[in-house]
Amino acid sequence: MSMKRILITNDDGITAPGIKALEQSLAALGEVAVIAPDREMSATSQSITLHTPIRIHRIDDHHYAIGGTPTDSVIMALYQILPQRPDLMVSGINPGGNMGENVIYSGTVGGAMEGAVHGVPSFAISLASKKEHDFSAAAAFAAQLAAKILQEGLPRDVCLNVNVPPGEVLGVRVTHQSQKISQNLVVEHKDPRGRAHYWLDESVELTDVEPDSDFGAVTAHHISVTPLQIDRTHYPSIKEISGWLPALQPAK
Repeated sequence: MSMKRILITNDDGITAPGIKALEQSLAALGEVAVIAPDREMSATSQSITLHTPIRIHRIDDHHYAIGGTPTDSVIMALYQILPQRPDLMVSGINPGGNMGENVIYSGTVGGAMEGAVHGVPSFAISLASKKEHDFSAAAAFAAQLAAKILQEGLPRDVCLNVNVPPGEVLGVRVTHQSQKISQNLVVEHKDPRGRAHYWLDESVELTDVEPDSDFGAVTAHHISVTPLQIDRTHYPSIKEISGWLPALQPAK
């Protein structure tokens, strides 16, 4: 059996502790390449760099720092750096959960989605705590899941979004993305000249948590595994909105 090839990226930068823990956990499964942003690129979603050049810094044969987003890193890996296509792509380990609406903004999830766009089985993995930085449980589960995906594969155009609770882990659930779980906050400050500037923040709301959702699983100390798809079409709405077409036709 040929050695499996695994690509790793993240949105916290190539020197982040989470990506180092992930690399160590996956090393036994195959040949690992770490190709990730050269600095923190959190909340960049699946954005790509179009208006400035993207620079590649080769650290060694298996580590490359990219002057761009997680999505840029995946594209550079697949079309510029790697001599062969990877069998698996993993994005993480992110410090802080990526659940609910945060999936939309997450650079960690964006990296995994980009892998899926190019037909590479991919998953994102996050430790659902910004205070705890013990990545051992998340790294161990990443290795388990990676081995299973390398054996079974994933449906095309689907990636997995994994969130690991801090502390005790009681089990694993397959979940759906939860409804909005946070309240957006705009925090105003004044600079030394009295001019206003703003920071975006959020507070988590714990009401009406669906038990079969990503957030519901994590709050019950279970690992959440959520399948995400590239196709964002809401198929149940097609028939209803098609009924609007007579009123939307160009006037003659």
